[in-house]
Amino acid sequence: MADDNREPDEPTAGDEPDTQPTSPADTGEIAAEDAVGAQEQTPEAQLDREQQIVDEPVAESEQRLAEQTDVVASTPEQDVEEDAEEEPAPRVKPAIPGMDLEVDIVREGEEALRGGEDGYEYDEATGEMVPTDEEDLAQPIADAAIDLGAGARYHATGKRKTAVARVILRPGDGTYTINGRSLDVFFPRPTLQRNIRQPLEAVGYETRMDVIASMHGGGVSAQAGALRHGVSKALIEADPNLRSELKRRGFLTRDARVKERKKAGLKKARKRPQFSKR
Repeated sequence: MADDNREPDEPTAGDEPDTQPTSPADTGEIAAEDAVGAQEQTPEAQLDREQQIVDEPVAESEQRLAEQTDVVASTPEQDVEEDAEEEPAPRVKPAIPGMDLEVDIVREGEEALRGGEDGYEYDEATGEMVPTDEEDLAQPIADAAIDLGAGARYHATGKRKTAVARVILRPGDGTYTINGRSLDVFFPRPTLQRNIRQPLEAVGYETRMDVIASMHGGGVSAQAGALRHGVSKALIEADPNLRSELKRRGFLTRDARVKERKKAGLKKARKRPQFSKR
């Protein structure tokens, strides 16, 4: 009986409502439609501008379009000029540190071979000493004053590699006697003979003094160097004032270059055995 008395408009627990709740997606679609509608509405300022363009005379419109075209056409050129001005300087590769420096490391005994203060340099092609200033060094030393008395004897010892030369200078006619033999027999090479004669020719006594030498050790080239070194030192004993000039010409420099010793595991000082992969 209670169920018959309820009002027809009141919903029961089992009945569904006629209207469904609005979902968030539906709310977003409605907001988007409102935004599109707002964009479609033209502002009053824009309408006024369009009306002014319509009412503007044709000549003024063409002039305004021409000015805009000139501005647009000139803008890229200005940009190019600005880019050209702002281009950074090309990168310069840095120089190698110390590339402009000169090598000043000289091994012992090479001062005369590299020229400079001694006035001589080593010629690898001929293997002999070559003066740096041939015109100046070709002139004999003018201030040489050597006592050529009857009993004058000047002794010195010269060395080169393992060769040793004990030299005696005495007044004479320019004869060389080495181990009892003449210069041409003991040193058949003209280059070695010329090197040996250089000290006496430099002082101008090549025909006024004899050379007597006792040689041992070394080879032919080393013995020639030792003999020249010994004759130069003997001239210093005869006249100490010749020291600076003979040193400038490289005659007093002891050439300390020697053959490098053999190393263990190598064929020579630097030469290695041939490598075999298999």
